[in-house]
Amino acid sequence: MMTISAVILAGGLARRMNGADKGLQKFHGKPLIQHVIERLQPQISDISINANRNLADYEKFGLPVFCDELADYQGPLSGMLTGLKRAGTDYVLFVPCDCPFLPLNLLEKLKSAVKKNDVFLNLDCEDGCESTSNRRQSDVLAAYACDSEQKHPTFCLISRQLLTALSEYLAAGERRMLHFLNRQHAVAVDFSEQKPAFRNFNSPEDLQSA
Repeated sequence: MMTISAVILAGGLARRMNGADKGLQKFHGKPLIQHVIERLQPQISDISINANRNLADYEKFGLPVFCDELADYQGPLSGMLTGLKRAGTDYVLFVPCDCPFLPLNLLEKLKSAVKKNDVFLNLDCEDGCESTSNRRQSDVLAAYACDSEQKHPTFCLISRQLLTALSEYLAAGERRMLHFLNRQHAVAVDFSEQKPAFRNFNSPEDLQSA
């Protein structure tokens, strides 16, 4: 049986939020991360928070909090690397801290995608793979959300089997999340019927307009 834990990614510098810690900014009277926690808890019980600042404030939510092992705020993949290292589960569900409407069936759909064996995946050819070809793969080790307009790689389910690949990717100086997922032949799972669920808040103006 597949075991899964979840990590909320709140470890960034939030430059467009004028340096304010994004997950702690208020939306409808509650911190953004609290909205995310409340959307996640009906789906999964094992949740932790990846944060690199204001750790005491994040600990008030009653969940385990951990920092990136890599220094210098190297992006969400750095938090994912530490999350995979800490996990005692087969897969880890990652979500950002700034999307208060995330789908209530996010885990269900991503889990369904990675459980399917002997699937045919349409691969991107940006990494030198076969152009416009299909390749047979027996195990799906990662899945992420998309809709009819955008891909949302920070909403992803990743196997701990990819820990070494991710460590090597970061060690090589790479930081592009979608590029990494494509290299692992991740499945893009369609959430087009819930496009507004992926609305995020990157700036004070986003919060004010909402």
